[in-house]
Amino acid sequence: MELVYPPVVALAKTMFRVLDMKIEIDGAEHIPATGGAVLASNHVSYLDFIFCGLGAQPAKRLVRFMAKDAVFRHKVSGPLMRGMRHIPVDRDAGAASFRAATQALKDGEVVGVFPEATISESFTVKELKSGAVRLARTAKVPLIPMAVWGPHRLWTKNHKKDLTKRHVPVIIKIGQAIEMPKGTSPDALTAILKERLSGLLDAAQRAYPEKPSGPDDRWWLPAHMGGTAPLPAAAAV
Repeated sequence: MELVYPPVVALAKTMFRVLDMKIEIDGAEHIPATGGAVLASNHVSYLDFIFCGLGAQPAKRLVRFMAKDAVFRHKVSGPLMRGMRHIPVDRDAGAASFRAATQALKDGEVVGVFPEATISESFTVKELKSGAVRLARTAKVPLIPMAVWGPHRLWTKNHKKDLTKRHVPVIIKIGQAIEMPKGTSPDALTAILKERLSGLLDAAQRAYPEKPSGPDDRWWLPAHMGGTAPLPAAAAV
């Protein structure tokens, strides 16, 4: 029985209503109603897991996210993360995290992964780790790409947090599961995943209904769209 997750989802939805956030979910039909699946998303903010989880709500699925173990040790977030049965990732003991995620997938859970590992400061898709592909292949479940755009305006790396900002649009785009034919290497499949994520993110960025309010507000746009976010190479450094 889920005792923690549903109330947290209800609280998040209440906050979205209070802030009058304009949230658009496109492609939720690609998330299976039953059975395991890996949901692989881009990463632009500290709030991405909330919105990625929201993207699975039309399919009535609860997503178990893989997150660094420090979050589970925190006195406030720790009990919530454990109560929602998210999966801790200890980078010094990655095999245990991989086994736990694989078992969750085989048990029919949807597991959320951010294959960039850290927030992309360029607001483009960085180089990906191959873990999402390896998880989906090991557990024999669909690998579903997802892009989220907008939450970085509330809280992201190297910018002031503003969780009370109202009327912020958020676009969540979910793509079709990636085919994984036998004989295709994890690196090749990860390259396909990056291409799919980049396409979904580009579509979300171009569909976004708001523009910067002035020169000082261009920080949340990537450089190729006229923003002042660092170029991918500079952000990587």
